[in-house]
Amino acid sequence: MTHLNWEPITLHLRNPFRISHGTSETRTAHWLRLSGASPADEGWGEGTIPPYYGVSTEMMAAWWDAAARRLDPLPDDPAGIAAFVGSDGPAPARAALDLALHDRLGKRHDKPLHALLGLPTPRPLPTSFTLAIDEPDAMGRSAAELTGCSVIKLKLGGADGRDVERVAAVRAARPDATLYVDANAGWSADEAIGEIGRMVALGVSLVEQPVAKGDYEGMGRVQAACAVPVVADESLQTLADVDRLAAAGVGGINLKLMKVGGLAPGLAILRRARELGLGIMLGCMVETSLGATAMAHLMGLADWLDLDAPWLIANDPFDGLIYDDAGRVHVPDRPGIGVVRREAAATD
Repeated sequence: MTHLNWEPITLHLRNPFRISHGTSETRTAHWLRLSGASPADEGWGEGTIPPYYGVSTEMMAAWWDAAARRLDPLPDDPAGIAAFVGSDGPAPARAALDLALHDRLGKRHDKPLHALLGLPTPRPLPTSFTLAIDEPDAMGRSAAELTGCSVIKLKLGGADGRDVERVAAVRAARPDATLYVDANAGWSADEAIGEIGRMVALGVSLVEQPVAKGDYEGMGRVQAACAVPVVADESLQTLADVDRLAAAGVGGINLKLMKVGGLAPGLAILRRARELGLGIMLGCMVETSLGATAMAHLMGLADWLDLDAPWLIANDPFDGLIYDDAGRVHVPDRPGIGVVRREAAATD
């Protein structure tokens, strides 16, 4: 008999996290566990989503309660997970169960997640590290302290008209760094075209979600006017969105497991994006190492990484992906997702 349990975890951020949607000092993650007759039947998953997506803990709990009543038999092959989880219900709730099912099968077969799925072995890639919106001087000081990373992503979209100043301050502090900017849908298309032109002159090499998530035409118009890739984040939530974005002419997508419902739909989206010639960024919400490590197993298929969430959290309860001195991500050599509790890792 298989059991499903879950619990909320309050994540404390190292610094207040300000984006165009608002400011947070904490986020809530949800740790989901499948347990059966033996340790090999155990699987862990995570369901975490920012408040501005409009998905409450109550909505996820109701979905998990319903899922707990239909657990047996569980899929014995990764190919059966998508149908078992289904496509109805909150995406982060589905993602948590999807991850737990994949983790369970990886442990049962004694294979890391990427091997279970027949994916290329993840090669270490540099991840961007995120700076929240702040005063330009403060962002410059923060960038100067990020000595262990080569890629910095700036959250922009402020209403004060000082975004170019923010980029200039960070560039002055870190002339060596690769710079990305993310407006979190905070600009109009016309604003984005003007702002990005000045930012590219400062060495910005990628722009994420410049306009509202439903403004596909605007995303394409910005891309046509920009010399660097425009990558869709909030605009990408379903497989159908990939075709809309490709038709609009954007340069890439930011894939996040929590917004698309887990690994099974995430891989379908990734493969379709590749077919259509889009670049792939692997991203995450402000989530624990559990969710971020699951995503890191897809690195062999990625162009860019934005997997810095564990670095942003002061109390991550899990030991998983590893950042080296150059800010590159490595996956642990363990079966399944490869994540353990920090207390357990300390005694290994």
